[in-house]
Amino acid sequence: MEIKRRQPLGVELVKKGIVKENDIEQALDYQRNHPEMKIGDILYELDVTDPNVLIQAIGEILGTKGILLKTNMIRVNLTDYISLDVAKKYKVVPVDIENGKMKVCFANTANQKNIESVRLLFLNKGLVMEPFITFEKEIDKYLKSLEGKVEEDFSKNNKSGNVTVTELVDSIIKTAISKRASDIHIEPLENIVRVRYRIDGELYEAATIPKVKQAQVIGRLKAISNMHQEKQEAQDGRILLYENYNIRVSSQPNIYGEKFVLRLLKKNGDIRNIFELGYPGTKEAMRKSFNKRNSMTVIAAPTGEGKTTTLYSIIDYLNSPEINITTIEDPVEIRISGLNQIEVGPKASFISSLRTVLRQDPDIILVGEIRDLETAEIAVQAGQTGHYVLSTIHTIDSIEVINRLRKMGVSNYDIASTLATSVSQRLVRRICPKCKKEREFSEEEKEIIEKIMSKYGENVDLSKYKTYEPVGCEYCNNTGFYERIGIFETLDITDELQELILNNATSIDIRKKALEQGYRPLIVDGIRKILNGDTVLQELNKKLLFY
Repeated sequence: MEIKRRQPLGVELVKKGIVKENDIEQALDYQRNHPEMKIGDILYELDVTDPNVLIQAIGEILGTKGILLKTNMIRVNLTDYISLDVAKKYKVVPVDIENGKMKVCFANTANQKNIESVRLLFLNKGLVMEPFITFEKEIDKYLKSLEGKVEEDFSKNNKSGNVTVTELVDSIIKTAISKRASDIHIEPLENIVRVRYRIDGELYEAATIPKVKQAQVIGRLKAISNMHQEKQEAQDGRILLYENYNIRVSSQPNIYGEKFVLRLLKKNGDIRNIFELGYPGTKEAMRKSFNKRNSMTVIAAPTGEGKTTTLYSIIDYLNSPEINITTIEDPVEIRISGLNQIEVGPKASFISSLRTVLRQDPDIILVGEIRDLETAEIAVQAGQTGHYVLSTIHTIDSIEVINRLRKMGVSNYDIASTLATSVSQRLVRRICPKCKKEREFSEEEKEIIEKIMSKYGENVDLSKYKTYEPVGCEYCNNTGFYERIGIFETLDITDELQELILNNATSIDIRKKALEQGYRPLIVDGIRKILNGDTVLQELNKKLLFY
């Protein structure tokens, strides 16, 4: 049986009438000077015909679908599914996900081995891959947009050797600051050292460092963070070389070396108004929930969800010359005029500092975190003796604060008599105001939102609202999102709830009574933020996993 071989791509395109013969001749001339480029990519570069028509025709010839990749089409976060290294290696970009199927753009669909490798990566995440062909230039452009500017310095360092390790580390930190990163991860892997930034809660790969420079980079980080050079064990340090920044450093050995995480803390950051953070309600509601004498307010959330920022905003809201406010923190992240701020350390723990503060005639005491029974008991004691105590605790929602205190060993009487308000929060990414694209809610989105809101007695007419698509622009580093906004739930402890706590009621009973009295969980405020155009359903689902 004779096998019919496909003619060269250029010939097929001429046959289809997409390009002319002299276009192919021009492309072949161009290819002699750029042998690494494929004919289809060269025709796109030379702009000889409509690129949409061209890529669709190339797709037909190659037996797949062709699509002109643009940033505004990309609706998934690449690093949620594959690493930037993998994307670069296989020249691939995941574009959109629908009904368990991931649309994925390749620069080359002829290499079946690469296609299969990527297909297995998505299959491991429970997704079926639908491959598309696109121009390599667009893939490279998008992947480059995910890299930090620091990559350029790395390239110079690798090629010319002119950039010293000191300059390299300095570039990593300064680029992170300029990109609003909260953390820098410097991670030794098997063959490279990976640099990632956490921006608005998401980790992005910025660049890679050659493995041969690993020891030098680690040595420099230890030197500027005042760590022991010779110790190959977990250490904590601090970098104070950058104006207005107090950088906390943590090192942890792994199988390929020592991983470093740098937390970037602004020394004198602006305190944002509590309502700017996304706190729902009115000033009247704020007065009702906060600043009650003989009581305690607790902010609950997992690590990295903005508890400390909310505490600072509340303190700033309450701060006045007539009130003596003292804070006990680890560390003092923002210095606020008019406050007495204490930083705990080897010589001053939360517990010893709190005992001393009680003799300093405070009106309001901020305790950075309730970590154990002894701290909890002293905080409760302070709340019961005429002070207002603010603190944080690690738990999932405002009602579970009660159970968390119970598990620490605080009595039901102390909880009922002292806890006035518990607040739970999460941070979700804000849609970028510069490039967001308005659209209607899909039927699936409407069904999800209506089901949730009706469950809590909230009626909403979605015909009056629009949602937005993240697009991506220079302002938001091509992510489609810029900064984050808080979603909140507030539990005010009423007389009825106090009675339930005293009687050792379960979380289910407390939640039922709270809902009757107007309490609404995190998801309701999250939906309101979506309807207000602040964020989108997919971002809310990342935090709360409700579909």
